[in-house]
Amino acid sequence: MAEAERIIGTPDTPDATGNGRERPDEAAAAGASGTDEPAAAGRPRGKRRIAVLFAVATFAYALDLISKMIVVAKLEHHPPIEIIGDWLKFEAIRNAGAAFGFGEAFTVIFTMIAAAVIVVIARLARKLYSLPWAIALGLLLGGALGNLTDRIFRAPGVFEGAVVDFIAPKHFAVFNLADSAIVCGGILIVLLSFKGLDPDGTVHKD
Repeated sequence: MAEAERIIGTPDTPDATGNGRERPDEAAAAGASGTDEPAAAGRPRGKRRIAVLFAVATFAYALDLISKMIVVAKLEHHPPIEIIGDWLKFEAIRNAGAAFGFGEAFTVIFTMIAAAVIVVIARLARKLYSLPWAIALGLLLGGALGNLTDRIFRAPGVFEGAVVDFIAPKHFAVFNLADSAIVCGGILIVLLSFKGLDPDGTVHKD
């Protein structure tokens, strides 16, 4: 947990923003005012990033929850629906494992991991200044909440529930919209890291 806060956390002092890094909004404001002092508007921008994170998370969670309700009501115990011939079908299954059906023997462990991810993102949200990172973490949060809801409330029991999956591409594992949100958020984080953009809004110059 401490290591995650160190990576994602925002520097608490002006000196911590050195070492070849600068926050774009602060640099722009400083240039406009003709001084080297950080912009006072930094923190309001940070609060707006928090709103984006939770808006994206809410949208991803709601979309996943509604899709699963429809699948359980209309598709479960029925033949698969062909969307693009044999290449893409909607087929309701219950998955006790992780994303894409892996590790069915470790349901409780995966539940604990999902809960830990949610806690870490929620704690570090106040230190978030980057819009792209807010979107990425929002996708992770919404996806984790979606599958965690299944783990808690679906059979066979609390923290052991099977996740509802229904998107079935040919020659690939069946998954759901929560899995898709998690994967998209992870890919975006990798791209942002390669570009040198940190969650606190600073950019690596080297």
